[in-house]
Amino acid sequence: MIQRSVTKIYTPPNERGFLGGGHIARSVVTGGFSQTDPFIFLMDDMLDKKDHDPAGGPHPHAGFETVSLLIDGEIKERLESMKKGDFQLMTAGSGTIHTETIDGPTKGRLFQMWLSLPKVNRWVTPRLQILPAERVPTLNQEGVQLRLYSGSLAGIHSPVQNYTPLIVAEFELHPSVAYSVQFPADYNAFLYVISGSLKIGTQTINQDQVAWLDLFKEETASELRMQAGEAGVRFVLYAAKPTHDAIVSHGPFIANTPEEIKDLYSQYRSGNLQHIAAASDAQKLIY
Repeated sequence: MIQRSVTKIYTPPNERGFLGGGHIARSVVTGGFSQTDPFIFLMDDMLDKKDHDPAGGPHPHAGFETVSLLIDGEIKERLESMKKGDFQLMTAGSGTIHTETIDGPTKGRLFQMWLSLPKVNRWVTPRLQILPAERVPTLNQEGVQLRLYSGSLAGIHSPVQNYTPLIVAEFELHPSVAYSVQFPADYNAFLYVISGSLKIGTQTINQDQVAWLDLFKEETASELRMQAGEAGVRFVLYAAKPTHDAIVSHGPFIANTPEEIKDLYSQYRSGNLQHIAAASDAQKLIY
């Protein structure tokens, strides 16, 4: 079986978040879309908002999906809140408006990814999928806890539906515990360490570091062997099948051509994009 190994390790720097004071952000996915396909970017947003001034607001999206996982704490938003372990996948598709307004004090850590849609699914009807923490499929065995938010892994399956095949899994390994998982060799994959350290082959990945794995063309299984450090480890693994479709990115939109970007801005300005909160029940899947 193909053994996955680490090809790149880096530490994303802290940056001032767009919400101002109390918001630290890290850009986790770097290197250009041709290398990270289907991952467009991933932001690690650390919020410690202490005032009651509104922050954020409504904004449009189209042509991709947002993949949100609350790692710690709670985020209290005007329309929708999240607690630790909640997972949401919003398919912006043909275009929608999303509101993220935080009025009061909030402390939480959110991983939010932009995931490319295959060209054939770029303009699908928008939908929102919500997987509450208490409904996340979990595997517990000696020294290992696995929480699976999307895809199939280690014999468990998430109910979340995917246009782009996607695995999102959170691991906690006790000190020095060794563990392995299998997933397709042609899935682009990386992991992000939340706490502790992890060894893959001869490489050690420490807290706050990102490790990308090698990628293969073969449509067969691959194995990731890993061992926790002396203090244990907590990390999130992202793995997804590349679309091999080029994208045009501008502002809140992803498209196939610059002309499509212009059309999306026109639709938004003319009020033709529906807010996701007003979508039909068929477009909202709560598990």
